Amino acid sequence: MSISYEQTGRTRQKARTRDAIIAAARALIATGETPTVAQAADVAGVSRATAYRYFPNQRGMLVSAHPQIEVRSLLGADPPEDVATRLGLVVDEVTRMMLENEPGLRTMLRLSLEDEGAHRERLLLRQGRVIGWLEEALQPLRGRLTKAELRRLVHAIRCAVGIEALVWLSDVGGLSRKDAVEQMRWSARTLLRSALADGSAGERRAKRPNN
Repeated sequence: MSISYEQTGRTRQKARTRDAIIAAARALIATGETPTVAQAADVAGVSRATAYRYFPNQRGMLVSAHPQIEVRSLLGADPPEDVATRLGLVVDEVTRMMLENEPGLRTMLRLSLEDEGAHRERLLLRQGRVIGWLEEALQPLRGRLTKAELRRLVHAIRCAVGIEALVWLSDVGGLSRKDAVEQMRWSARTLLRSALADGSAGERRAKRPNN
């Protein structure tokens, strides 16, 4: 079994170097960049050759800086069946990651609103991942809600949970980060209950005999 470069000799120093490269990558991401290994090395103050020993390619470095880049599911290996519980787990994790990466997300939100859109292909943290996570959370509703209803619910929750909502709730609404997150969680729960109530009402109407 091969041993990685970081596990041989001067491991503490190597750990500090690796952390410095990751911190540099995160700092560049916060400016709206999708940095290369060479760019992160320059910012970290280490040689490019050294940086490539830790991260042979850009994706490996970016995933280390922001693991959610490659996260396909937030529900774990044994997800609950209850849709409200599933949604709660996803919203909790999304809001946690949002607060952890708020500076970068704010920058990318600003860049995504620029008229020319020159930066949009490089907006690493704005790739629509939350939509997929919400669709997975609400999967038990397939068949209970129509495809259009389910899609509308996903979009409604996404509007209420994200950096856009945090900016308004904190900067305009004056809420603390804690209260803003609770507001987002409440909104997600309320939207789910409303969609379920509407779906149940529709089913009852459909079952009524024609007069």
